[in-house]
Amino acid sequence: MALPIVHHPDYDAASVGSDHRFPMRKFSQVAKRLLEDGLVAPGGFYEPVHALESWLTLAHTPRYVDGVLNGTLTRIEQRQIGFEMTGAVARRSRAAVAGTLLAGRLALEQGVACNTAGGSHHAHADYGAGFCVFNDVAVAIEVLLAEGAISSALVLDCDVHQGDGTARMFDGRDEVTTVSVHCETNWPTRRARSDHDVDVPEGTGDMAYLALLRELLEALLARHRPDIVFYNAGVDPHQDDRLGKLSLTDQGIADREHLVLSALIAKGIPVVGVLGGGYARDVDHLAFLHTRLHGSAASILSQKV
Repeated sequence: MALPIVHHPDYDAASVGSDHRFPMRKFSQVAKRLLEDGLVAPGGFYEPVHALESWLTLAHTPRYVDGVLNGTLTRIEQRQIGFEMTGAVARRSRAAVAGTLLAGRLALEQGVACNTAGGSHHAHADYGAGFCVFNDVAVAIEVLLAEGAISSALVLDCDVHQGDGTARMFDGRDEVTTVSVHCETNWPTRRARSDHDVDVPEGTGDMAYLALLRELLEALLARHRPDIVFYNAGVDPHQDDRLGKLSLTDQGIADREHLVLSALIAKGIPVVGVLGGGYARDVDHLAFLHTRLHGSAASILSQKV
């Protein structure tokens, strides 16, 4: 069975300039590398529709959704997100949300699926921040809950920054467990409260990070049996990341993906992989790091079959 991988050309439809800190070009580079590596055949990507407004308003306020879709957010709101709110940015945001939802549906059918975007965990119910417009994971969970496809979900967020938007959106919701593994000295300075927060000391490298994550996974899987897990596989803990402050190597990122995915798949828990953050200047290498997620998932899936 081939790994289901979701991609849409609009993932990098928005032009933000080569000097922008957010490397928008990485999404097309990820897709290109997946094709070159043979992880997906030409024409083999699952392509989502653009997210419906009715999906978006399950997680976001109608005012905020309308402001994004119709370009009426204030300049202050746009600066907080980090993008000028153009039609292209709105399209790519809707595509990414729909991609994560489609990956969720595929994971429920096949056990694991990955998006080539997603992980916009700084988007809150009524505003965006940190290059995050819509919280794709939150929207996907809300849609699946509303449809009755799931009754519980767990978000495992290993981006180097705390998943503050996701934590606040599901605060007090027993059906959703939020877990954030992030650098203790990194942004955002005003933290939310996840169900499980793990503050990783600045400069932590492969061995200590993986030991910590292994212990966390054992504890989580002993306490929780969710219907689905959304795994934010941000590669900004890498030692070369401009916004990171941790010291994982290429091998450390690959080992992290194998550790997380193998633990969940072995338990028979459907898992959705989303990209999360990654801000290295070398976009080709950044795409390589992101595709460790897809490569690990494909390898584990093939061994299981």
